[in-house]
Amino acid sequence: MKETKASYINGFVGIVLIATLLGAAVFSFFHQRIVVAVICVILAGIFASGITIVQPNQAKVVTFFGRYLGSIRDSGLFLTVPLTIRQTVSLRVRNFNSSTLKVNDVEGNPIEIAAVIVFKVIDSAKAIFDVENYEKFVEIQSETAIRHVATKYPYDTFENYEITLRGNADVISEVLAKELQERLTVAGVEVIEARLSHLAYSPEIASAMLQRQQAVAILAARKKIVEGAVSMAQMAIEQLEKEGVFELDDERKANMVNNLMVAIVSERATQPVINTGSLY
Repeated sequence: MKETKASYINGFVGIVLIATLLGAAVFSFFHQRIVVAVICVILAGIFASGITIVQPNQAKVVTFFGRYLGSIRDSGLFLTVPLTIRQTVSLRVRNFNSSTLKVNDVEGNPIEIAAVIVFKVIDSAKAIFDVENYEKFVEIQSETAIRHVATKYPYDTFENYEITLRGNADVISEVLAKELQERLTVAGVEVIEARLSHLAYSPEIASAMLQRQQAVAILAARKKIVEGAVSMAQMAIEQLEKEGVFELDDERKANMVNNLMVAIVSERATQPVINTGSLY
């Protein structure tokens, strides 16, 4: 099924035609032409059944005894084929906020996820005839797509090269929108945007995963501190040797590096110790 344009004329012309038929019926009735009056009234009623009003950003799907005749997208008052059924379809942009779903990511971790889907109907015929209820269809297919996307990626990873649900929101949104569009094309619906509105670990593992994230953050910070400490110790020894203040043998270099590393890496302020004797 594909949307086509229905046949219609300006509704005010139709109202003038109906008024003319009713006037002719009254005139015939007063002149004792009962048959003509009845015919005019019947014709006026038939034409009146074709009068329809279309609001902005709406479409009227016109069917005549089970046959699809087309859709009216223009807004205003129109006279279309009489004795037809006209179903209203909204063409406005709408939001669908999914419920919070509990699924397992690709690593098997239970997570909670939800999304906001922005969509609109672009083919009124498909929306009415190709699916039972296009709004319910959008709701079910959206939740199905969200579950499928959530199972393809990890919630979080501690490697920089992998796509994650938490760290790559834009990529996940594009993947979700593309998958949704494939599912909703049959209903004549265009997906404008799809964004995650809620993402979290399930309560039963949230505490453990938080500890894991904190541990990784601490390790990363320690790594940076150690790298900086080694660089500073190396620069200090090179500077002393370059300026020729005094020469250090390997043992004294090792002792100096040890002291500098302890002073830099330690979380507490270092306490100075004065050595008045020899290192040996």
